[in-house]
Amino acid sequence: MKLDRFINRPVLSTVISILLVILGVIGLATLPITQYPDIAPPTVMVRATYTGANATTVLNSVIAPLEDQINGVENMMYISSTASNNGSGDISVYFNQGTDPDMAAVNVQNRVSMAQGLLPAEVTKVGVTTMKRQTSMLMIFSLYDETDQYNIEFIENYAQINLVPEIKRVKGVGDANVMGLDYSMRIWLKPDIMAQYNLVPNDIAGVLAEQNIEAAPGQFGERGKQTFQYTIRYKGRLQQTEEFENIVVKALSNGEVLRLGDVADIELGRLAYTFNNIVNGHKAVSCIVYQMAGTNATQTIMDLEAVLNNAQKNLPSGLKINIAQNANDFLFASIHEVIKTLIEAFILVFIVVYIFLQDMRSTLIPAIAIPVALIATFFALSLIGFSINLLTLSAMVLAIAIVVDDAIVVVEGVHAKLDQGYKSSKQASIDAMSELGGAIVSITLVMMSVFIPVSFMGGTAGTFYRQFGLTMAISIGFSALNALTLSPALCAILLKPHDEHGEKKSTFISRFHTAFNTAYDSMLKSYKKRVLFFINKKVLSFSLVIASIVLLIFFMNTTPTGMVPNEDTGTLMGAVTLPPGTSQERAMEILARVDSLVAAEPAVASRTIISGFGFIGGQGPSYGSVIIKLKDWEERSMMQSADIVYASLFMRAQKIIKDAQVLFFAPPMIPGYSISTDIELNMQDKTGGDLDHFADVVNSYMDALRARPEINSASTTFNPSFPQYMLDIDAAACKKAGISPSDILSTMQGYFGGLYASNFNRFGKMYRVMIQAEPDATKNLESLNSIKVRGSNGEMAPITQFVAVNKVYGPDVINRFNLYTSIKVMVAPASGYTSGQALQAIAEVADQNLPAGFGYELGGMAREEAQTSGSTTAIIFMLCFVFVYLLLSAQYESYILPLAVLLSVPFGLLGSFLFVNGMGALGSIPALKMILGSMSNDIYMQIALIMLMGLLAKNAILIVEFALDRRKMGMSLTWAAVLGAAARLRPILMTSLAMIVGLLPLMFAFGVGAHGNRTLGASAIGGMLIGMIFQIFIVPVLFVVFQYLQEKIKPLEWDDLDNSDMSSEIEQYAQTKD
Repeated sequence: MKLDRFINRPVLSTVISILLVILGVIGLATLPITQYPDIAPPTVMVRATYTGANATTVLNSVIAPLEDQINGVENMMYISSTASNNGSGDISVYFNQGTDPDMAAVNVQNRVSMAQGLLPAEVTKVGVTTMKRQTSMLMIFSLYDETDQYNIEFIENYAQINLVPEIKRVKGVGDANVMGLDYSMRIWLKPDIMAQYNLVPNDIAGVLAEQNIEAAPGQFGERGKQTFQYTIRYKGRLQQTEEFENIVVKALSNGEVLRLGDVADIELGRLAYTFNNIVNGHKAVSCIVYQMAGTNATQTIMDLEAVLNNAQKNLPSGLKINIAQNANDFLFASIHEVIKTLIEAFILVFIVVYIFLQDMRSTLIPAIAIPVALIATFFALSLIGFSINLLTLSAMVLAIAIVVDDAIVVVEGVHAKLDQGYKSSKQASIDAMSELGGAIVSITLVMMSVFIPVSFMGGTAGTFYRQFGLTMAISIGFSALNALTLSPALCAILLKPHDEHGEKKSTFISRFHTAFNTAYDSMLKSYKKRVLFFINKKVLSFSLVIASIVLLIFFMNTTPTGMVPNEDTGTLMGAVTLPPGTSQERAMEILARVDSLVAAEPAVASRTIISGFGFIGGQGPSYGSVIIKLKDWEERSMMQSADIVYASLFMRAQKIIKDAQVLFFAPPMIPGYSISTDIELNMQDKTGGDLDHFADVVNSYMDALRARPEINSASTTFNPSFPQYMLDIDAAACKKAGISPSDILSTMQGYFGGLYASNFNRFGKMYRVMIQAEPDATKNLESLNSIKVRGSNGEMAPITQFVAVNKVYGPDVINRFNLYTSIKVMVAPASGYTSGQALQAIAEVADQNLPAGFGYELGGMAREEAQTSGSTTAIIFMLCFVFVYLLLSAQYESYILPLAVLLSVPFGLLGSFLFVNGMGALGSIPALKMILGSMSNDIYMQIALIMLMGLLAKNAILIVEFALDRRKMGMSLTWAAVLGAAARLRPILMTSLAMIVGLLPLMFAFGVGAHGNRTLGASAIGGMLIGMIFQIFIVPVLFVVFQYLQEKIKPLEWDDLDNSDMSSEIEQYAQTKD
């Protein structure tokens, strides 16, 4: 190849590199930073409330009609819904990866409006909301009262009025969900007084509708030839409690009026009494901030922190803001780790190169090449719309190894020429490049071709591979550009012709070099002998190749698989499930005990408790959640990793808290799927039978699951035994008294359920007016006796004449998944087994145990994993092999010779599996378990494997390329192979060692993001080490055999070229033959 231009014009070469660096820096400045690429499926939430209704009613009257319409909306993946006893119904519609979230929301909204006519009036009055929602939580923060001087309503509304609106305006915030409630004007009716005046709750609602209204009475003097014009005002909606007390309910016969304050207590209270928050033992209100799809999470969180810090200054005295979970902490810590690893790798590579080249100037050339190629990569990343995330950064660490490679090949080639006695370094560079140019281009194409097919995968894994593969491919491309332009130009300038006779000063460095060179030369001699030995024992060599392929297939099938390893993110979540029917006050007592248990753990920085809201269960008084923020990674000892804290909390909770089930779990690595890292099964009942039977089927299925060794635990929060009362209305008695059953039900709803009767304005916002009987009048079954209903003749009759109440049991929350009633089961794989094996066990048990009409579907991350793992990965690997093979065939003009390259690759892949399994085995020793954790064939390992295919093929290409050159000059096949290999031994050892040493910091990573780094490091190092050792002996043998076959088909045309530059080598061969 004609590359002299770049060598003769060094300024041109450097300008190209400088431009690349400048563009790269611009790219780096504009790239968004995220933890993982945006892979969670777009989600649309539909939410409706039917005040006072129970789960079954919500399911039948609200969720069923909505789901029927929404089902099958464009690009929908699956739909799940929840109905709970507090009257709320939630439907989540999940869309395929890559759907435009805005369009999805619009399509769902259109479907919802088709169903509006079928919904109960109470539901449409409050409204059905449709929101597009990225399910990833950016941040959970709380406003808490350190001095305990404010009441909870004040804290909640301070947050709602002064904090949340500002939070919602931050760019990138999709939604801010306050775990607290707005103010509301509570009208607490007194049923006994109401009955004396012949009133029922609907009368009060009617009075509010008459007297609490906004009106537009008009103007005086408009176009009336008057000098002045006056606008007429009406006081409009009422604002103060006193005004509500003065509302006139009815005129009495004695001429007086009955006011609302006479039949009810009125206060500014909470809209509903469902949530309570405690932060570090103080009253609080918590807020969860969700991300908007397609925005830069990191930047959003930084803006949020700025807003909160600013708000902190203006808070009333005694109020404090506490951030309970912040996705950036982990992100910055892990990016910090990766950058540290990058620098360590860079320094280690530098040292290895220096030892081999023994010359500071030569070492500079690869050292300049690395930053140029890596920085330029950022420019390309911003062009294709990637972000800086853990995957692209890990790709950069791996790319160091490859970039160094190209530079070393060039420097080594020029050195070899200088060793032959060239006097001009420029001439040496030009000749070396004419030999190496072809090899570099073919290596680059092969390496890039390995990563290209990867980017065609679909699904979540596809997004991961694409980010990784393309980053690698781009940096390899830039590295090749460097190797063809910058490196040779630098060689021509920096390298000096070798000085034959000059006296060397005897320093430590030169003594070390002399010793190193002597050792290397003797090793080279014995290496040539070993290669000859293998060439003569072809059967042994081929049996090794076959053995490696068999073992590789064996390990591929036995190594546990996974998606992304779980890391210590610095946050733990807890879910507390209390016995069915627990009242709110009792729930708070138990949660206070959980709180003190967590507070006793030294690694905990802050803790937030939310009662009435469960991350896993649902909403209602018998659920509670805990969010635990651990101290910074630097402040925790090795024995305080999230896993260990989690285990100790779990053990202590089991011992101390007997009257509730407390589960702790780590938040998932990939936000936006499910809240915990367990496998999510949605058991479906397709028979439409009753829930009790369904619950029995699920329980027996879970028992069968627990019996399997792969499964650690299977649990569900579904509980069909919440105590409930069934209301039966005696229709005959009603007819006789002239009362309709709906009168009875509306009276019940007004007293026990609560009516949303009207609105009022205050603090610049609009709030609701709620009517309900005072708490003392509704506390137990006996209180029904004081409730009276009005007949058609205007007489009041006790409601107990018409209704019978029976005690029954039912569920608190009912879920549906894809339109079938479902029960969610969370399955945790046993330690030492991975999710892949657990999924297998789940499927087998389902075949044996589930009766006809019952089935299950996976949800969340497990669904992705089941779709992407195994088969696709295998296809991708096959594609990589095929691509490499075809490229090499084109280059060598032979379909046989490339096999010499390909057959040497399985050794490296095998090495990778051996190392990962080895580390995994070490991790299963109890003492090391908590520190090391397990390893599996996850995304990180598969990426390392794909990279190894490229690197190992590259080493083999260099050997084959050089052997072929020598063969064409007329050497015998055997000697061409031996000497070709010997000529490439130094650069192969150098590049492989550089890479192995460079990745050592990854293999022994601790702290943030350690699990992924360790998998990456172990698999890459194992593959490289074992691959290289086998390759340098086996490739020459394969070359001899396949080249022999090739020449049988098409005899070689000898190159009658000018062999002058080889003459010195040919003389050397003459000596080695005797």
